Amino acid sequence: MQDVAALECMRVSHRYGARVALNDVTFSVPAGHLAVLMGRNGAGKTTLISLITRLYHAQQGTIAIFGMDLRENAMKALATMGVVFQQLTIDLDLTVRENLTYHALLHGLSRREACARIDEELERIGMRDRIDERVRSLSGGMRRRVEIARALIHRPKLLLLDEPTAGLDLAVRGALVQHVRALCRERGATVLWTTHLIDEVDTADLAIVLQQGRVVECGPADEIFRTRRQPRTAADAFLAITQED
Repeated sequence: MQDVAALECMRVSHRYGARVALNDVTFSVPAGHLAVLMGRNGAGKTTLISLITRLYHAQQGTIAIFGMDLRENAMKALATMGVVFQQLTIDLDLTVRENLTYHALLHGLSRREACARIDEELERIGMRDRIDERVRSLSGGMRRRVEIARALIHRPKLLLLDEPTAGLDLAVRGALVQHVRALCRERGATVLWTTHLIDEVDTADLAIVLQQGRVVECGPADEIFRTRRQPRTAADAFLAITQED
């Protein structure tokens, strides 16, 4: 029996009034893989994340999480996810500990288990010594790391990150990308990472390229870029793909 995909979108379409945001989007992400949802600003990446997380209801098509239809099993499906949205959603006036504890309790963890997992996640990202600092005092990169730690407290099988490196400098962006890749290797987590920055893509990633709300390429990143107008760079290939009608 074939393994069930971690995430499957089947003919998903969505509009904002007369504007088409997504048009017949179809792809699947195997469990344990890191998939990069690529596209220029306005391509439809954030809309798709909003549909997967049920902030909006898909107007057409089906989204399934580990075989569970979001329309029919929303609560069970959402419980398998950890999410880092494009805009900061962590409470700046609470401490790191308070933010993470609140999230853990919402997911039904006991206080003892929550404390253990918080210590584990903060140790992993090198921030155990900042646990009692207010988030407002942290740098942008540290805030993002705390958000990723928060998203992992309940041990999700699917991690969604919507442009998590927006506004961060090159060194911090690189560190966050490597941290997420380590999670895939060490925990077997499935990741969907949205970006318009080609340097965040590894040749081993599954690449899904959106252009004007449509999937124009889907497959291993190295194959997509290698077949585009040699000897262009990956960045040149991405620009070529997203300029096509």
